[in-house]
Amino acid sequence: MPGPVLVPILGDQLSRQIASIRGCAKDDTLILMMEVWDEATYVKHHKQKIALIFSAMRHFADELREAGWTVDYVTLDDIDNAGSFTGELARAVEDHSPRLIRVVEAGEWRVRQMMEDWREELPCEVEIRPDDRFIASHERFADWAEGHKELRMEYFYREMRQKTGLLMEGDSPAGGKWNYDQDNRKRLPKSAVTPQRWFCQPDQVTQDVLDMITHRFPDNFGDLEPFVFGVTRHDAEAARDAFMAEILPGFGDYQDAMAKDEPWMWHSILSIYLNVGLLDPLDLCERAEAEWKCGRAPLNAVEGFIRQILGWREYVRGLYWWSGPKYAKSNFLNAQNALPDFYWTGETDMACLADALGQTIRHAYTHHIQRLMITGNFALLAGIHPDHVNDWYMSVYADAYEWVELPNTHGMALFADGGVIASKPYAASANYINKMSDYCAGCRYNSKTRTDEDSCPFNTLYWDFLIRHSQRLQGNPRMSLLMKNAIKMPDRERDLIQRRARTVLKSLNIYPTKD
Repeated sequence: MPGPVLVPILGDQLSRQIASIRGCAKDDTLILMMEVWDEATYVKHHKQKIALIFSAMRHFADELREAGWTVDYVTLDDIDNAGSFTGELARAVEDHSPRLIRVVEAGEWRVRQMMEDWREELPCEVEIRPDDRFIASHERFADWAEGHKELRMEYFYREMRQKTGLLMEGDSPAGGKWNYDQDNRKRLPKSAVTPQRWFCQPDQVTQDVLDMITHRFPDNFGDLEPFVFGVTRHDAEAARDAFMAEILPGFGDYQDAMAKDEPWMWHSILSIYLNVGLLDPLDLCERAEAEWKCGRAPLNAVEGFIRQILGWREYVRGLYWWSGPKYAKSNFLNAQNALPDFYWTGETDMACLADALGQTIRHAYTHHIQRLMITGNFALLAGIHPDHVNDWYMSVYADAYEWVELPNTHGMALFADGGVIASKPYAASANYINKMSDYCAGCRYNSKTRTDEDSCPFNTLYWDFLIRHSQRLQGNPRMSLLMKNAIKMPDRERDLIQRRARTVLKSLNIYPTKD
């Protein structure tokens, strides 16, 4: 009698609609789920990221069993755990003699290549199915990319709006504009009260995972508790519903705002659930659109939310796979400095960085403006090598997977791709930070000066960045005026900035990489 269909489900594929089990008979299918050391350690993940994935996996396995599926679940502390996907799959093949392995494509090139190798290494057929949990297929993105000289998200987003019908009135965008980003840049008023969040208390399954991580990953980055994330589909849907009903109306206005000791603001925090498979992206977009149609949320909030999913999320995923592994090798600005230690410790006198890094340590989360304009912006200005920055982002955030992290960090934050994603570097001085936050008011550095002893490092390094790259960036139409100013700067002022920049980098223990 032929063996069963063996279906490996990975930790970011926790969906009952995953393509690998679609059409399978429950009495002829064995689902394999694996906690393996290689995947838990290829970067030094935040403790809460590991906890989230392992607990969500264990809960999902229980959900599948309750639905009548047979699940072979391998825990990290299983005495026979081979430590890798390939090793565990080989063990399952030996134990169950499947006639077919059916799996959904992985979310990063490293694991995709691993899956391709299974076809040569394992003694049965391996079927790799496309991941159709996304709104745009690889083919759709490639068709779009081949027809455009510049691969800007905005162009892709408009096409996706037209194809899905989201926020469309016939052939025109709802409200007459495609993008309401200009309406989403309000500073948080001093009198503002940020909304209460829906959070989850760990159940016994999660507590067992937390205990295991305490013992197995004691030196990993970040705090393990309080652990407040949901780990089931029911939890994720509760977080979704609370956001739609209570928080979405304010999401637009304060989307770019930052405030000390306010980690959540009006942000959804749904990427954590979306990226492991507990929520569906199109469903989220349709629910947000319904809130606008019913008059419960303004258009700028709903459009901004949908743009982050239908636009950015689909775009960076498409770009990741379209560009290939070579994308990560680019270093357009020739950044060579090592990542400073304070990115891991949070110990810095720069108030904005201390707050963003502190939130990262405590929660494995900061919102997108903190990632782009605080931690990313500083790394850009300080000339930190892209490999170091990419590894850090992959390590520290609970929602970080390479397909989404790499384009956002490499292209958007660091401009390492030379302008594939962004039309200009997202470099900013303290002026931007002061405008969009309350950080500068309580900081020991002066946000108004650039060469004084107490000048904000963002100011000094911003002008040093413009001087260093004036020739490289002078052809960029969005940077031309700034580059002209940098080129025409009096020699004495240029010298003062560059000398002060060297002093700043030295004081922060930022030096060229040794590798």
